[in-house]
Amino acid sequence: MDSEALPDREESLLPCESGKFISENSKDVTIDGEAVTALAEKLFHSLKNQDYSIKQWKQHELHPQRMVRETVDWIFVMDTLNFSFWSESNEKRYLVEYKGQQHSGYWALCAALKRAFEEGIPITDPAYYARITDEQIEHVFRSATSTPIPLLQQRRKNLQEAGQTLLKRFGGSFVNCIQSCNNSAQALLELIVSNFPSYKDVGVYKGRKVSFYKRAQILIADIWACFEGKTFGEFHDIDSLTMFADYRVPQVLNYFGVLKYSDHLMKSLLEDRVAHGDPLEVEIRGCSIWAVELVLKEIRARIGQNGMRNIPLTVNSIVVDFYLWDYSKDHWKDMQHIPIHRLRCTYY
Repeated sequence: MDSEALPDREESLLPCESGKFISENSKDVTIDGEAVTALAEKLFHSLKNQDYSIKQWKQHELHPQRMVRETVDWIFVMDTLNFSFWSESNEKRYLVEYKGQQHSGYWALCAALKRAFEEGIPITDPAYYARITDEQIEHVFRSATSTPIPLLQQRRKNLQEAGQTLLKRFGGSFVNCIQSCNNSAQALLELIVSNFPSYKDVGVYKGRKVSFYKRAQILIADIWACFEGKTFGEFHDIDSLTMFADYRVPQVLNYFGVLKYSDHLMKSLLEDRVAHGDPLEVEIRGCSIWAVELVLKEIRARIGQNGMRNIPLTVNSIVVDFYLWDYSKDHWKDMQHIPIHRLRCTYY
């Protein structure tokens, strides 16, 4: 990621450790403690009033609903391709038409996968996508507009690489990856980033090797949410995962005043001068991770203070992230004035 070479023989800090280290050394992004408290209060009341819970993951019509083996491999394909959906402009948007509706962004990916499946294309079978051709992938992700899906060739490479690895090492199914990890999210995370190179989302900051693992963590979280923490989604250490450092959740954190950007960073964002691996990008992502950890700590304190029994048993960084991401989609018009770090990469 960074122009600085990765330190030899040094293990990456895990995402939570990386977030803490980056936030402690950040120059252009800071975390506002009062805003953390205010956001925690807002989320606490949403959970308390049961306005939001992890069950909302399956309430999205384009997400898989069935708690079966095949769903695991669907989610694996989905998150192998889960990156870079922002549009150059509102006039140039990648849209997928499915059942009479047009979908954008991440939902366009989900709609394209559902459409392909219903057309009889075995898009979740690694024997198919390990050898997927240009013509086949162009058909699967065909657009309802003149704007194609971003980074199509990189998506093809991700699919081929992931499919070949599943076939060679894991019996052709991501289910076998899960079953080899003894219900440990951290063991599964290590397996993913060690065996599937497209998921190894790391970099260097202030001489330290840091990690974000956005897609690897969200892959585990999506399986956990879909399977409601049962069977293939049962992980005894699911709370060890962090938020998923992308370009959308930082925008929401900035909107709520939790993340503060320097004038230099704001100018760079407005001029699209933040590059992948740039310390500015690393600070946005790392401080987002640590900010969510601080928000989570405040929420848990309120749950303990109030002795709430109707709060979901698990309130973790995944729940906070999903809430913020959904909030960004529901209130996008209110955030149009806040720039995102518009860069193309395959990690988020």
